[in-house]
Amino acid sequence: MASASEENIGSLKEQISKVFEVSLKVTVPEEPEVVPLIAACVKKEFGDYQCNNAMSIWAKIKGKGTQFKGPQPVGQAIMKNLPTSDMIESCSIAGPGFVNVKLSKKWIAKSILKMLTDGIDTWAPKLPVKRAIVDFSSPNIAKEMHVGHLRSTIIGDTLARMLEYSKVEVLRRNHVGDWGTQFGMLIEFLFEKFPSGEVNDQAIGELELFYKASKQRFDSDPEFKERAQKAVVSLQGGEEKFRKAWAQICEISRKGYEKVYKRLGVHLEEKGESFYNPYIPKTLDLLREKGLIEESEGAQVIFIEGKKIPLIVVKRDGGFNYASTDLAALWYRLNEEKAEWIIYVTDVGQREHFEMFFTAAKRAGWLPSDESKYPKTSHVGFGLVLGDDGKRFRTRSTEVVKLVDLLDEAKSRCKAALVERGKAAEWTAEELEHTAEAVGYGAVKYADLKNNRLTNYTFNFDQMLNDKGNTAVYLLYAHARICSIIRKSGKDIDELKKEGQLLLEKDEERKLGLHLLQFAEVVEEACTNLLPNMLCEYLYDLSEKFTSFYSECQVVGSAEETSRLLLCEATAVVMRKCFHLLGITPVYKI
Repeated sequence: MASASEENIGSLKEQISKVFEVSLKVTVPEEPEVVPLIAACVKKEFGDYQCNNAMSIWAKIKGKGTQFKGPQPVGQAIMKNLPTSDMIESCSIAGPGFVNVKLSKKWIAKSILKMLTDGIDTWAPKLPVKRAIVDFSSPNIAKEMHVGHLRSTIIGDTLARMLEYSKVEVLRRNHVGDWGTQFGMLIEFLFEKFPSGEVNDQAIGELELFYKASKQRFDSDPEFKERAQKAVVSLQGGEEKFRKAWAQICEISRKGYEKVYKRLGVHLEEKGESFYNPYIPKTLDLLREKGLIEESEGAQVIFIEGKKIPLIVVKRDGGFNYASTDLAALWYRLNEEKAEWIIYVTDVGQREHFEMFFTAAKRAGWLPSDESKYPKTSHVGFGLVLGDDGKRFRTRSTEVVKLVDLLDEAKSRCKAALVERGKAAEWTAEELEHTAEAVGYGAVKYADLKNNRLTNYTFNFDQMLNDKGNTAVYLLYAHARICSIIRKSGKDIDELKKEGQLLLEKDEERKLGLHLLQFAEVVEEACTNLLPNMLCEYLYDLSEKFTSFYSECQVVGSAEETSRLLLCEATAVVMRKCFHLLGITPVYKI
């Protein structure tokens, strides 16, 4: 039998792959490029995982004078050549050479205990990139953040957290709309209201109302409109008075966003559209050198194969637009920030824009044409937030719902539910506030993240704050219950980690143990496919498996108490890491 290094790290799938890699090199030495194809078994009675290489290997080697007579003998040889490993309890062959693997429960238990001692960061998956940019949230200056920004902000934050957990350096970018023709209108209106040009957020009041009033003026007063258009030219020309007014409007807006980000626990670094302005001319020159930019109806455009409308990079009036800014930003991110993977989180409505500008970057040779190679770009599109009427979620007066109002309501509903359950008498005011916030904001985030991001979802407080079913409330309470079991045992869990043994004798214990071990590969898949809902699904399944275990296996007071308390602790640790990756604050008592 061949021998393999015992020091396997990475996801469970990766560890199994390493064992099969050794066997494949022995089985088909003439095919060194063969990569192990490992998948979880669909039918659990066959095993935990299977190696599916036999058929594809047979297709490659038949007719080349091979000793094998078909895919099943190839599978048999792969199984026979497996090195000895503590990991594997038994193997079997199914169908045309699938090698089924049953993992050793002793090894599963040992791996969980090691994680409890060394910390869950040792379970982080390994991704093929070192530095990524996640471009998300990106509200427009002078407009309040509304429910539409919710999705980009929390999907982007979760993707960034999962990548960071996977040891990727993530540059979290807030590409705010802080440049453009609307600023002429805002600045001119500001000068009218505050002739000195000095203004603060108290004086200006609600920025959104200020924006609407200036827009109304712009649309109804031709003289004002002309002054506003001149103000844009002065701003773009760098005139001090105009730059200062622009900076003040941006700063007032920024303070509003920061309050929302703080409540959501989201960290971003702002590099708005204005940041990339100086890079636009140089970027367009590079594209001209490649012969990509052509004249069309007075504008400068890039024609994209298969698209009826070209990508406009310089407008007829000589001004720049989204495409020119986005191309300059991409050039900067690839060449200055040296990002290997750039992820853009916006609504699905912008998909075509991204497809076109990614294609332009490939034609320029900035990105490889092979999607599997790095550096690469990905557009993470998401659907709409709908109201109960199936239309875009709005207030009764048909206004878009402000994010601040939404978070306030989630928190106050949670607080009311806790007071109704008598918690105001049991807890301090601070505990009540903290729990209402953790559960309320967590419920809003989870209700969004548990759906496949491409679909629209209905925003419904009653559903998301339900303590039954696949909700954050249910999961947070499940975590608190596990913490309560450990507390009630009166045992010091840190001592048990050092001294105790973990045994997975009952079927429910083994199922829970295996599911815990699959955490890393779920995070890896969620990162690779940019789908946070995969992690939500895993977390819900984990709480269900824990419930099955707890209803079948007595913990406190049983002969297996130590082992089962360690299993409880491991479940709580993995749940907390899931919450952290989803941007949800765990609660420890209910």
